[in-house]
Amino acid sequence: MSKQIHYLRSYILICVFTGFIVSPIWGKDKKTEPTNAKEAAAKKAKQEADVNQKFADWKATLSPEQQSWETVLEENLGTFYLPIYKKQKLAGRVAAWDYVADDPKLPRVLLIGDSVSRGYTLAARKALAGKANVHRAPANCGPTATALKKLDVWLGKGNWDVIHFNFGIHDRRTLPADYESRLETIMERLKETGAKLIWASSTPIPADWKEGPEMKTALEEKNAIAARVMKKHGVEIDDLFTFISPQLSETQNPKDVHFNGKGYDLLGKQVAKQIAATLTTK
Repeated sequence: MSKQIHYLRSYILICVFTGFIVSPIWGKDKKTEPTNAKEAAAKKAKQEADVNQKFADWKATLSPEQQSWETVLEENLGTFYLPIYKKQKLAGRVAAWDYVADDPKLPRVLLIGDSVSRGYTLAARKALAGKANVHRAPANCGPTATALKKLDVWLGKGNWDVIHFNFGIHDRRTLPADYESRLETIMERLKETGAKLIWASSTPIPADWKEGPEMKTALEEKNAIAARVMKKHGVEIDDLFTFISPQLSETQNPKDVHFNGKGYDLLGKQVAKQIAATLTTK
C-alpha cells in the first residue's frame, strides 16, 4: 500500500508541474478555452472595429463618386482582401483598387483578373499614365464560375474602350468542357460592351507547386482552350505565359504562382504595351 501511495504522490507532483491532470480521481478532463485565447480574440475584435471605424471616418471625407466606389469595394472584396485594402488606405498607401478619377480626354481601360492581375495593376497604370484611365475590377476575380455571377458588377456603368481580362489559375481544376463553355458565355457578355477585348494568357504554375505537377499541365491546357476560344471570336491575345516564362527564376516566388516586385513590374509594362498598341488601332 505504501508503494501505491508513493506512486500516487509522484503522479500528482508531475501533474502539478506539467499543468496536466487526467485521472479517474479528478473526474473527466474539462476542455476549457485558455483565458489568454479569449483575451486575444477580444483584442482582435477591438482592432478590427477600430480599423472599420477609422475607414468609415476616412470614407466620409471623400467625394460622393469615390464614396460610391468604396462601397462597391466593401461589398465585393471579401473577408480576405477587404481588411488588407482598408489598412492600406489608412496607412496612406496606393492600392490596385484605388478610385480612378477619369480624365475625360483619355480612353477608359478595365483590367479583370485574379491576384496575379492585381499584382501588375499598379505597374500597368503607371506605364499608361497620360494615355489611358486604367481601372480595376472591384474583386479578386477568381474563376470563370465567379465571373458568370459577378461580371455585371465588375463592368459597372461600362463605357469601356479596352477590357484586358483573364481567367485560368483559379480554373485549374475546372473540367475543360465547362471552362470552354463558361468562356463562351463571358465572351458574349463582354462583346456587348463594345470595348476592344484583350485576353491575357495565364502565367505559369511551377511544377513544384504545393498542389502537384499535374496543376502545371492543367493550367497549360486551359491556356490552349482559351486561345482557341479567343481566336474564334477574333480577340487579341496578350501572351503573358510566353512573355514571362524565360524570366521565372528571377521573377516568380519559389514554389508559388505569384511574383516578386520585379515580376509584377515586367508584367505590368507588358500589359500596358499591349493596351497602348490596341488603343492606337481602335
